[in-house]
Amino acid sequence: MTVSRVLRNRGDVSNATRDKVLVAAKMLGYVPNKIAGALASQRVNLVAVVVPSLGNLVFPEVLGGISETLEDTGLQPVFGVTNYSPEREEAVLYEMLSWRPSGVIVAGLEHSDASRAMLRNAGIPIVEIMDVDGDPIDSVVGISHVRAGREMARAIIAAGYRRIGFLGTKMPEDYRARKRMQGFEAELAEAGLNLEDREFYSGGSALAKGREMTAAMLARSPHLDFLYYSNDMIGAGGLLWCLEKGIDVPGKLGLAGFNGVDLLDGLPRKLATMDACRREIGQRAAQIVAGQSGSGLVGGERVELTPRLQPGDTIRKP
Repeated sequence: MTVSRVLRNRGDVSNATRDKVLVAAKMLGYVPNKIAGALASQRVNLVAVVVPSLGNLVFPEVLGGISETLEDTGLQPVFGVTNYSPEREEAVLYEMLSWRPSGVIVAGLEHSDASRAMLRNAGIPIVEIMDVDGDPIDSVVGISHVRAGREMARAIIAAGYRRIGFLGTKMPEDYRARKRMQGFEAELAEAGLNLEDREFYSGGSALAKGREMTAAMLARSPHLDFLYYSNDMIGAGGLLWCLEKGIDVPGKLGLAGFNGVDLLDGLPRKLATMDACRREIGQRAAQIVAGQSGSGLVGGERVELTPRLQPGDTIRKP
């Protein structure tokens, strides 16, 4: 019974005894049978974490926040990737929920009807992350992307830029990028401005893609004085292209991205961006799943974090 309590991290066992049991288990190469333990509880100590991509620098930081918060809770995160496909998300959720995890953390608020039904009927904590502009199934942790787009537009207008282009994704399932663009355009409209050009792409975010899109837009619309990118990766590519061509940034042309990734620290000039609170989103979501949020609520938590504008060196000082 003492060994069982130690291996399940349960019960009152002295530190000395716990250490002896763990050392013996390690020497023997013992791994407990979680399936057998789950037969009684109908749950395993896994937390299903579902994200759209690991191919950019955004979601690994979210996953890091989740992992470090769950480290001492007895819960273990397992990750699934959807590639922004609703059908793939359904398949991932179906497989993960069949193992009866202790909770689910899933990116975004937009899901297929089948996915929403599975999540509603799971009977476990569900936390949707990254976005709060919508109707959550259970708990939600994220930022308002509409608000983020509006705040960036206000900063650009205050700096005196007026002829603005937008460069970003055309993947219909990237709802968060779409919401930022909607907020951005709404704020411009209230100031009597419109987007004067747009350049969209499909596929993953990359420096080369940003360079290509920037060259195409400025060849088509050389009068533009600001380029707003939907993420930092393509924004960084655009910045490198502009500097190579000798364009005066931010005097003649201002630039800004979104996400606040560490990659920007290695550029010859710091790209303006907005910190999307990625690690904190992961931490707060994991706290809810582990029952450590301190809110006293049982489900239905709403945590809206505030994105922070980082003007860098690519927006003129107002």
